[in-house]
Amino acid sequence: MKRLIFAGNWKMHHGPESARRLIEAWMPGWRPSAGREAWFFPPAPAIATVAQMLRDHSGCAVGVQNVHWEASGAFTGETSVAIAREAGATLALVGHSERRHVFGETDAECARKVRAVLAGEMTPVLCVGETLTEREAGQTEAVVRRHLSALDGLAGDELARVVIAYEPVWAIGTGRTAKPEDANEVQRVIRAALMPSQVILYGGSVKPDNVAALVAQPHVNGVLVGGASIDPAQWSAITSATAD
Repeated sequence: MKRLIFAGNWKMHHGPESARRLIEAWMPGWRPSAGREAWFFPPAPAIATVAQMLRDHSGCAVGVQNVHWEASGAFTGETSVAIAREAGATLALVGHSERRHVFGETDAECARKVRAVLAGEMTPVLCVGETLTEREAGQTEAVVRRHLSALDGLAGDELARVVIAYEPVWAIGTGRTAKPEDANEVQRVIRAALMPSQVILYGGSVKPDNVAALVAQPHVNGVLVGGASIDPAQWSAITSATAD
């Protein structure tokens, strides 16, 4: 049975109270089953609320959208792995395209974050993907492999704990989605570069009307969803999708 993960990145939406309302509205439609998981990445102040609400619900997990690689210190505005864990997070996004292109996060910084997350006994979700200019120049594979360099030197057991999210930048929040077969091909490349059993998600304008075709692809283990994950009705429809 293929592992199927539905991950929702709320970005800068929903504080604790609105997060509570969203989870309450979504919960009745969630039908947990073997191999299906729902992951939530709320803003840091809402992590504890979401984690508490999902504590006894099978297949659900909570993550943090960003971490610093240092354990503590004078890093105003940052969140350490230990603090995220204390709040209830067991997952962490690393290298999301907005972190890379808006905040200037580098591959070297991503590498340090991945190692900090692994050391903190959490699951890193490393985001990789090309811009439209890079895609049109035929650089998709080269860019993805460069982003994957953040994992260089990891032992096999460490690499097995990393989840990859392929998110073509040109498809994020634009309404444009990679064709299922194109997403599958890039994710095949990722799997070949890492491990055959690597867990790989697709992200980029995922909606209720395209999610089933995406998760049906053999190299796609699930989706990383942005805007549609902050609407209970759309999110419920997405997390109800099957890979059949």
